[in-house]
Amino acid sequence: MPKHVLVATEKPFAKVAVAGITGIFTQAGYDVTLLESYKDKADYLKAAAAADGLIVRSDIVDAEVFQAAPNLKIVVRAGAGYDNIDLKAATANGVVAMNTPGQNSNAVAELVFGLMITLARRGFSGKDGTELRGKKIGIHAYGNVGKCVATIARGFGMDVLAFDPYVPAGTMKAEGVTPVASAGELYSSCEYISLHLPKTKDTVKSIGADLLVKLKKGGTVINTARAEVIDEAGLLQVMETRPDIMYGADVAPECAAEFAAKYQGRYCFTAKKMGAQTAEANINAGLAAARQIVSFFEKGDTTFKVN
Repeated sequence: MPKHVLVATEKPFAKVAVAGITGIFTQAGYDVTLLESYKDKADYLKAAAAADGLIVRSDIVDAEVFQAAPNLKIVVRAGAGYDNIDLKAATANGVVAMNTPGQNSNAVAELVFGLMITLARRGFSGKDGTELRGKKIGIHAYGNVGKCVATIARGFGMDVLAFDPYVPAGTMKAEGVTPVASAGELYSSCEYISLHLPKTKDTVKSIGADLLVKLKKGGTVINTARAEVIDEAGLLQVMETRPDIMYGADVAPECAAEFAAKYQGRYCFTAKKMGAQTAEANINAGLAAARQIVSFFEKGDTTFKVN
């Protein structure tokens, strides 16, 4: 019998991406079910029952989903982050979990600069702003997105520093980036900090007052990673005691109402998490997910396994 793949997306892929995904599976001889814009989890669970493979975006893949899908062998999150997948449950049920690293990187990196420029130009309010050229940007976690940020920053004439204990200093230097030995050194050296940490037990609330207070005068933090990596109590403390500091994010923090009440002109939040919301990223991630599923079933390829 042919493999059956479910594409479950509460936030659907673009039509051209859906056509490409469907084409990849059709060429491989697989059956495809599209579950788009669903509102009831019961519909999701029912559709998963016959699935050998599953593609999701921000949709939750928890123990209940795995229990409802006895034939499931692989789930791919179309995007870089994968905290919406219960990895322990995946492993317990013999399911390979993957992400699609790098497919959204440029989209996220460009949003970083959209937020930076918006804050540097005081929200285009008519007030005097500042330029990016000649400023230092510190990249906290030098992965795929961080590398794209570094490339764009050099185009703006910025000096690029980075901290990532998992990336060799030589790799950074070869790409025109100055490595630093600690997060504290990064924050105290730069006017701009761009966060690209994944959400893990070690990174949740890891960016707090102790780091933020080290920022240079007029410092700006941009968070296009995960809201959870910020210690919001520490962030509010520093916003209160350091009226020169600004904060931009592609997802509003839980304390957004306090920002609106007290820190007008010093923050910029997008309406929802939208770092990967470009037509190009949408297409790239979806097609990559489809190709990875075919490669897994046909070749046993587990290159992007995360569990």
